[in-house]
Amino acid sequence: MSSLTGKSLNPVMNRRSVIASAAGLGAMSILAGCSSNGGDSGSASSDASFKIGTIGPLTGANASYGKSVTQGVELGCKDFSTKELPLASKAEDDQADGEKAVNAFNTLLDWGMQALVGPTTTGASVAVAAECGNDPKTFMITPSASSEDVTDGKDCVFQVCFTDPNQGVNAAKFLAQKYADEKFVLFYNSGDAYSSGIADSFKAQAAESKLEIVDEETFKDDSATSFTNQLTKAKQAGATMIFAPIYYTPASVLLKNAKDMGYDVKMMGCDGMDGILGVEGFDTSLAEGLLLMTPFSADDEKNADFVKAYKDAYDETPNQFAADAYDCVHAIVEAIDKADIDITADGADIAGDLAKAMRKIKIEGLTGELVVQLAGLDESVQLSDLRRGDGGILQLQLGFLGETGDIAHPPLACTGRGCARANGLFDDIDGSGIDEVTQLLVREALFSADLVFDAFGVFE
Repeated sequence: MSSLTGKSLNPVMNRRSVIASAAGLGAMSILAGCSSNGGDSGSASSDASFKIGTIGPLTGANASYGKSVTQGVELGCKDFSTKELPLASKAEDDQADGEKAVNAFNTLLDWGMQALVGPTTTGASVAVAAECGNDPKTFMITPSASSEDVTDGKDCVFQVCFTDPNQGVNAAKFLAQKYADEKFVLFYNSGDAYSSGIADSFKAQAAESKLEIVDEETFKDDSATSFTNQLTKAKQAGATMIFAPIYYTPASVLLKNAKDMGYDVKMMGCDGMDGILGVEGFDTSLAEGLLLMTPFSADDEKNADFVKAYKDAYDETPNQFAADAYDCVHAIVEAIDKADIDITADGADIAGDLAKAMRKIKIEGLTGELVVQLAGLDESVQLSDLRRGDGGILQLQLGFLGETGDIAHPPLACTGRGCARANGLFDDIDGSGIDEVTQLLVREALFSADLVFDAFGVFE
């Protein structure tokens, strides 16, 4: 289970430092009322090129996500192509549906896809990741599907985005710092894994951060045309601020409903709300002061070249989904170079090599410095996974990697039975050593070229 992580230079807040372990604060953006125009996306193909497939909603309510990702991949293929490594892309529409996403995946395999950027939404990505994890494997990196279920147990599937727990936790921390006196209503889609996943982690952190949640309201896709009833309940409960981990289309309805009923309430969303300014018929002035989580700002000077190129190509301002997709292409190119991949090879033959190389690269992307990390904080490892390496150094065998890493420089962690020492060895009071360690918890497992871990021991 692998995730790309990084830091952004967003002037409002720092991006998460560890995507999948929920470390660091998520970046924030305050929207001003403006709009962006849509554009067409295309595809390229060449038998002599390394073929990158893209899957996302190009039609339907979530089309903005798929369109942005497709265009980010296209521009990435153009910018990172060289004579030695020509890149081609092809996009397929999944309408944010898991079954359609799998069909799109098979269509791209028939095309000759060697690496996949996508799918774009969580449900579709979970479905396709299951296919990529089966033999023959396919390398997959999603720019925007944020559920930990996407990468769980899959050694060739990666994420370059916030995870759901990360967003919920860090949203609550931010609100506790900046809006501690507000009374909150939690508003989410109970039928959507992305929305409900963030809501769950937000509630847990909100309790710890002592945020006052006075109301909780839910909806499902088939009832997303009006939220007046939910807003009426929230207003009666005294809510002064909405936390809504929802997509941009229902968010536009929520803001309009609040305006129409005279409910003056603040609102914060997550990365799925990016794209709200492009909703057809939406009064963008309603988004004044709206907060959302993002790893990318089009106004950041360091992104100026990308923003200009994107505007020149598509006549619109790029959002975080386009930027993350562009970074996905960048990461693939670096992994190809690191593994010395034969670009004419079949995708199934190079998936493993690409995945291993991905764990050894580090790039400075539009959305921050990207490296690969374990997908979970406090990842449990059983005693059977431990063995002694050369020189008596305790080693950790991770089955999904098929590689071994030395446990170097663990913090001192003691119980009544023993301590984990800074040299990586584990001692206990009676001197029996490793056999007394019941499990090892990976505290912050950063994959570098030599697979070094920070860890601590748990003793009987």
